Amino acid sequence: MVSGFLIMGGLGVVIGVVLALASKVFYVYIDPKIEAVEDALPGANCGGCGLPGCSSNAAAIVAGKASASSCVAGGPDVAAEIAGIMGEALSLKEPEIAAPGCTYGYQDADIKYPYQGIYDNPAAVLLDGGSKICTIGCLGLGTCVRACPFGALSMGPDNLPVVDTELCTGCGTCERVCPKHIITLTSTSDRIINEYVADECTAPCHRSCPTGINIPGFIKEIRDHNYEAALAIIKEKCPLPLICGYICPAPCELACRRNLVDEAVAINPLKRFVADYEMESRKHIAPYKARATDRKIAVVGGGAEGLTVGYYLARLGYNPTIFEAKPQLGGILRYVIAEDRLPRKVLDHEIEGILKIGVEARNNMVMGRDFHLDTLFEEGFDAVILTKGGFDSRKILQGESGHHDSPVDGLYLMLDFVSALARGERPDPGQRVVILHSGAEAIDLARRCRELGAEEVMVISGSRLDQLPVELQDLKALAAEGISVRHSSVVTGLQGNLRRLTGIVLEDFRYGEDLPPERETLTADTLIISEGRIPEILFVRSDDPSEPQAEGTGWHTVETFRTYPQSRDGMFSPPEPGRISDSSAVVKSLLSGRRVTRAIHQYFTDNTVTPLKNLVCETGPILNVEEVHDVNPAGRELPDATDVEGNSKTAWIFPEKFPGLDEASAVRESERCLQCGLICYRKQA
Repeated sequence: MVSGFLIMGGLGVVIGVVLALASKVFYVYIDPKIEAVEDALPGANCGGCGLPGCSSNAAAIVAGKASASSCVAGGPDVAAEIAGIMGEALSLKEPEIAAPGCTYGYQDADIKYPYQGIYDNPAAVLLDGGSKICTIGCLGLGTCVRACPFGALSMGPDNLPVVDTELCTGCGTCERVCPKHIITLTSTSDRIINEYVADECTAPCHRSCPTGINIPGFIKEIRDHNYEAALAIIKEKCPLPLICGYICPAPCELACRRNLVDEAVAINPLKRFVADYEMESRKHIAPYKARATDRKIAVVGGGAEGLTVGYYLARLGYNPTIFEAKPQLGGILRYVIAEDRLPRKVLDHEIEGILKIGVEARNNMVMGRDFHLDTLFEEGFDAVILTKGGFDSRKILQGESGHHDSPVDGLYLMLDFVSALARGERPDPGQRVVILHSGAEAIDLARRCRELGAEEVMVISGSRLDQLPVELQDLKALAAEGISVRHSSVVTGLQGNLRRLTGIVLEDFRYGEDLPPERETLTADTLIISEGRIPEILFVRSDDPSEPQAEGTGWHTVETFRTYPQSRDGMFSPPEPGRISDSSAVVKSLLSGRRVTRAIHQYFTDNTVTPLKNLVCETGPILNVEEVHDVNPAGRELPDATDVEGNSKTAWIFPEKFPGLDEASAVRESERCLQCGLICYRKQA
C-alpha cells in the first residue's frame, strides 16, 4: 500500500517536473497590448482587414503592419479605442471604394481559340488565360463577389462586377483576390495624382489625351444627361476644361476608333459643351475637396501649369498661393494667345473657379525682385514650386526679372550666361562652376569662367566618355587648364542657403552594369545648364544636418519628374513624354502640373517621391485593333452656325463668334461613342 503511494507520488513528481519543463520550452508570450487590442475588436473574424481573423489583425496592429482603423466592421468607435491603446491619434481619411476596371464581359468580348497542336479544341482556351482575346479583362466568374465580406458586390447582366457604394467599406478584399487586378480601391485623390499604366484597360482616346482624361467615362455621363458628373470626371485630370475646349488640338480624336468607320467622335466639342454648361449656369461646379491641412505651398508662376498646381493642391487639402509677375493670372493664355481664339471671359471664368476652390493669388510679384526663396520660407511656406514657363513666358516678362530668369543666384541658363558675356557684362561665377552640357561649346564657356575668376570648372554629361566630342575626351590637357569632365552623370538635386546655390547632387551611372547609381554631393557656386528653360523645380526647407549650411535658411530640391528608376536625365528630364520645348500645346503643361502636385503630395505624406512606372503613354506597342465590325456609320454632329450672309457653315476657326454643340446635338454625338476598352467596343449589330 505504502509502496503504491510512493510510486504514484513519484510519478506525479516526474510528471510535474516534465510539465514544468514543457511550460518553459513551449511557453508563448502574449503581449498584453495585443490582448487589449483583440478585446477591442468586435470578434467578427470577417476577414475585411485582409487577415485571417481578429487575432491576426490585433498582432499586425501592434507590430505596426496594420493601422488602428484597419477593422472595417468595427467603425470609428473601435478605431478610436484601438488608437488610444496604441497611443496614436486618428485623423480623417478620404473614403475608398472598389472600382471595376473592365468594360465588357465575356459575352461581348471576342472569343479566342488558340492553336495548340493536337490539343486544339475550344477547351484549350481555359488554359490560356480565359475566354477573351483581351489579356487583362475580367473573367466574369465572380470570385470577388463571393469574397466580399459585406455583400457590396454582385455580378451584373454584362458579367462584370457591380459595386454597391453604400455597402462598400473599402476593405480591399476584392482587390486582393482578383487575379487580373481589374478591380481596385480608388478615391478622388488617387485618380487626380495617378496615371494610366499599361496593364489597365484604356481606350485609344485615353492613351492619347494630353491630360489623361477618362474620355469614355465623361461621354457616357453626357449620354445619360449627367452633365455635372461628366464635368467632375474631366476635372479629375483637367482643371481648365473650357479653355481646352477652345484651344486643345484634340489628338484624342485622331486616335478615335470611329475613324475606322466614318469620322471621330467630337470629343473636344463635347468637353466644351459640359464646360459651357457650367459657365452658362453662372456657378462653378466644385468637385471633391480633401480635408484641409496646415501646409502652405508657394507656386511661382500663374500660367496654365501654375494654375493647375494651385487647383489640385487646393483639392488635396493644401493652402497654395500663386505668385504672378503680371497684373493678372493666365500667363501665355492671357498675354500670348489671341483673344479671338481664346475669349478672355472664358479665361476669367476658369481662373475664378480655381480661386474659389481655395487658391490665393498675388499679382505683380516678380521672383528675385519682390520675393526670394528665403523670404517665402520665412513667411511660413513649406515648399516653393517653380512653374515659370519657358521662352514664351520670358517674352512677356522680358526685362522684369533682372536675374536672368533664375530662381536662385548661381543657377543660369547657358543662353543667358553667354548673352551676358556678349553684352560686355562680367557675371561673378564664384570659385566652383559646374556646366551641364555634352557639346564642345562647354569647353569655350569653361575657359571664359576661368577667365572670370573661377578656380574649378567641371563639365558634366550623361553620355559615356567615348560618346563626347573629342574636345571633351582629352582629360589630361583639360585638367592642366583647371577644367574637369564628369561623364555618365546627371544632376538629381540642388542645395542652397538663403538666395544662393551652394551644392549639387550627382548620380553616376555605370553603363553595362545592373547596379544602382552612385550618388555624391559636390560644392558648387554656379550651375549653368544647356536646356532652353529652367525646369519645374520643387524647393523645400532643409532639415538634413549632413548638408553644409551657413547661417540662414537652408534649402534643397526634390525630384519630381523621374518617371522610371535609373533615369538618365535626372532633375532636368522633360516633365512628360514629347514635351521638349514650348512648341508643344499649352494643354501638355496641365499634365506636368498634375505631376508636380503628385510629387508635392507624396513628399509631404510619404516623405518620398516614387517613380512612375509602366506608364501607358511611355510603353511600347500595346494591344489594340486595326479594324472594327458591326458598327453602323453615323455622321458627326456639328454646331449650327451661319456666316454674316446667313449661309450655314461649320467654323471652328472663330470659336468666339460661333457656338458649340447644343444639348440635343451633344447627346446625339455622345451616342456615337463606342465606349471602347483595350480592344473591345460597343457593337450595334
